[in-house]
Amino acid sequence: MRFIHNTCTNPAFNLAAEEWLLRNTDTDIFMLWRNEPAVIVGRNQNTVSEIDEEFVRERGISVIRRLTGGGAVFHDLGNVNFTFIQLGKQSRHLDFHRFTAPIMEALQAMGVNCQFEGRNDLVIDGQKFSGNAQLLEKDRVLHHGTLLFSSQMADLSGALKVNPVKYADKAVKSVTKRVTNISSHLPEPIDVETFVHRVMAHISGHESENLPGLRTDEEAAINELVESKYGTWDWNFGSSPNYGFTRSTRTEGGVVEVHLDVQHGRIEQARIFGDFFGARAVSELESLLAGCRHERGDLSKLLEDVPVGDFIRNVDAATFIDCLF
Repeated sequence: MRFIHNTCTNPAFNLAAEEWLLRNTDTDIFMLWRNEPAVIVGRNQNTVSEIDEEFVRERGISVIRRLTGGGAVFHDLGNVNFTFIQLGKQSRHLDFHRFTAPIMEALQAMGVNCQFEGRNDLVIDGQKFSGNAQLLEKDRVLHHGTLLFSSQMADLSGALKVNPVKYADKAVKSVTKRVTNISSHLPEPIDVETFVHRVMAHISGHESENLPGLRTDEEAAINELVESKYGTWDWNFGSSPNYGFTRSTRTEGGVVEVHLDVQHGRIEQARIFGDFFGARAVSELESLLAGCRHERGDLSKLLEDVPVGDFIRNVDAATFIDCLF
């Protein structure tokens, strides 16, 4: 087995690294890594219905889609991620216990009493600290999971909090559970870097600082995958299932009620209702929105020279865009 201590903290790079290694490795792999603040959404989820768009945008939190299914999770530098990639016929079936067992053993060796619970979670006293997901591809499996060690819980709850009334879709929904940090349950305090070293040492039998990282040629190939996939809007947002969006907002011009039909991340149809006044028919504004990506940057460019107040009196473009999220 190849052991990798990946010190890169770029979320797009690290998710791309998993895919590249899964499809190109000729040996089993165990890898530890961390991310700068990011929401990582499941393969089958509607990205915009899983995040608090305003919270994420204001704090510069990345949003990246992963290869595996399951619900959205929050990463920051207080969270440690682990990845197993295993080759061979034994990898033809989903088996969460097989890959979480060594992680549990490492934690128990540190004095943490943890259990496997439900489909894919690790818990301490009923509180979740690890969510896990898997992907089967031919005769190989990718298993990865989170280890909340000293994560900022306020950011975790803020980034993943969304109004369920706004979005109507058939995508996989994240399930909220009580969560906890591993650091709160250790018999003696350690920092996250020490925790990483101890987990790697337990599983690999080697100190993590003595383990090689990714090779230069691997990093180059992974960066190409970031450019073509994991760093793109099309993968992270456009791959979302189709959804409907509804929001009613009280503005200086009156109540503005927006209904959007979004397909492949683009607004297919927009309907705008309310008790507002306007000099021009709001149907013109509805038609203008059709075909635009449901994304603030694109909508800002689309409307930068549009006199939105002509359609909805006393409402400018920025206020109207807020009504669309």
